[in-house]
Amino acid sequence: MNVLKTQVAIIGAGPSGLLLGQLLSKQGISNIILERVTGDYVLGRIRAGILEQGFVELVREAGAARRMDEEGEIHDGFEISVDGHRTHIDMKKLTGGDTVVCYGQVEITRDLMAARETAGLITYYEATDVALDNVKSASPSVRFRHDNEAYTLQCDYIAGCDGFHGVSRQTIPAHIRTEHERVYPFGWLGVLSETPPVSKELIYCKHQRGFALASKRSASRSRYYIQVPLSDKVEDWSDDAFWQELKKRLPPEAAAQLVTGPSIEKSIAPLRSFICEPMQYGNLFLVGDAAHIVPPTGAKGLNLAASDVAALYKVLVRVYQQGDKTCIKQYSEIALRRVWHGERFSWWMTNMLHNFTDMSAADMDGKTFARFMQSELSYYLASENGQKVIAEQYVGLSYEELAN
Repeated sequence: MNVLKTQVAIIGAGPSGLLLGQLLSKQGISNIILERVTGDYVLGRIRAGILEQGFVELVREAGAARRMDEEGEIHDGFEISVDGHRTHIDMKKLTGGDTVVCYGQVEITRDLMAARETAGLITYYEATDVALDNVKSASPSVRFRHDNEAYTLQCDYIAGCDGFHGVSRQTIPAHIRTEHERVYPFGWLGVLSETPPVSKELIYCKHQRGFALASKRSASRSRYYIQVPLSDKVEDWSDDAFWQELKKRLPPEAAAQLVTGPSIEKSIAPLRSFICEPMQYGNLFLVGDAAHIVPPTGAKGLNLAASDVAALYKVLVRVYQQGDKTCIKQYSEIALRRVWHGERFSWWMTNMLHNFTDMSAADMDGKTFARFMQSELSYYLASENGQKVIAEQYVGLSYEELAN
């Protein structure tokens, strides 16, 4: 049995685990990351890339921001199209100067991987049979196998950044966990293509045929989505069929400018809202998708993971640099305040922009629910005050505000 020692064991080498590891290292706090798949597999996960300012500042603090600052595009606003009628949400004007940065999650992950390698920090990729032991004690540990050898990683704290299907959340006894979940009756069919984006800013489309989103990854790479039934399969959709359906849902001016091409990647993502409470158990802390999932409509998934990282990072720095362990128990409460705000906003945007005609919601039938949501969206888009509500939540609430 090989025995390793570190201060913080991080389970998962996605962007949240890598970001946390880099930030802790900058403060002299040792950490080792375990990841069940290869680095190339991690980089093959196609994800969104709208970054709140708080996330951007964390990446800068982590020393991994050069490419993001050079290549990331600042977005001052986005559009919401309702049956072809376009409303511009001017985030910068409505919030007093706040914006978001468009920079792909894959690129953020790549930059953080490079920074970790440059710093000589340890990551075990293809770590198997990972198990967490004694997480409620002062001496937790992680067992795993790597290259057919058994290891025990002794540590002070464990950060579970291993996603929805990871081992971390399941380590918390079921009677301790309260899990809130809503599964939506549709998914997003997404296509990535080497084509110039149809718009400089994102366009969210509510249409009688279903929701659509026009987004971008760069000046020459686009990402588009359409709402589809959960029963649909990727094989049901040829590239031509996707482009034809997208054109019908985009506002006419955008549809006329749409450049189509072969898909680089095509997939269907189911939508769900999920929260696990609490987000900690003894000296185990859940971070990102291990604790919560949001529908992508509000662009909050990666950003909520970053706010978890910020909260845990501050707690651990205080523990190691000030010797104050009383703050450990505050992590879940602090993180969950922002998580519930982000979940509510994502749920709200999803309800307003998607078609629910075949689903009963709460105490009403699907058609009645759809009319209420249509009225809701119309009300908020019709005034500057309503648009401000959308803009303030889209750019993200400050970490400091929710820590008070």
